[in-house]
Amino acid sequence: MDFSLFDLTGRTALVTGSSRGIGEVMARGLAAHGAAVVIHGTDRAAAEAVAESLIAEGHRAHVAVFDVTDAQAVAEAVAAIERDVAPIDILINNAGIQHRAPLEDFPADKWQALFDVNVTGIFHVSQAVARGMIARGAGKIINIGSVQSELARPTIAPYTATKGAIRNLTRGMAADWARHGLQINAIAPGYFRTRLNAALVADADFTAWLEKRTPAGRWGEAEELIGAAVFLASSASSFVNGQTLYVDGGLTASV
Repeated sequence: MDFSLFDLTGRTALVTGSSRGIGEVMARGLAAHGAAVVIHGTDRAAAEAVAESLIAEGHRAHVAVFDVTDAQAVAEAVAAIERDVAPIDILINNAGIQHRAPLEDFPADKWQALFDVNVTGIFHVSQAVARGMIARGAGKIINIGSVQSELARPTIAPYTATKGAIRNLTRGMAADWARHGLQINAIAPGYFRTRLNAALVADADFTAWLEKRTPAGRWGEAEELIGAAVFLASSASSFVNGQTLYVDGGLTASV
């Protein structure tokens, strides 16, 4: 059987927020399919630890440390990657933050921080990377949304707003950049068992609610996002553009 459509050999991927969590898992998945990966974070030691682990496994990995909310820092970091490593063929915009509070008490600075990282950060990194992709006539951009791109829950209305913005920003990027040979899509994860979700996983009442609410009847495992990431990063998705792929065990498909 020919799996060459999914082969990422010779391609270079920048995955933001990949020093831990689902970003790390997706970066490892791309590496396993042949890509050289640039591990990104704001903690250099954490990013280097992931890169060193990948290199020890025989993969190609590099490190980039920058703040996605700083347009100048982003531009300089992208230029350095393209100069010192390779042109960026694949970008996964995974960096994001969360803050929970009742909407009537939600702090204004936390609202702004959510939009700065979750939306403006994607704009800065995508714009910087897309310029090179446009010049080369090819590129893959994958934005990480959420089931909250479509649905809401109490105490996270601002986060929901940012994830809804990502869904439409993905469409807007496709409208502007598809004609240049780029494919821009989003992955919207459901509830995944990760270190950041440890408190929710440990909450028996929440887990019971989630298992009842999700048709698959369970939490997702982070490795279950790799297939979607590889598909959207590879030639297999050459005519897929502006779409949001929900990887959620059926949560958004049922009531």
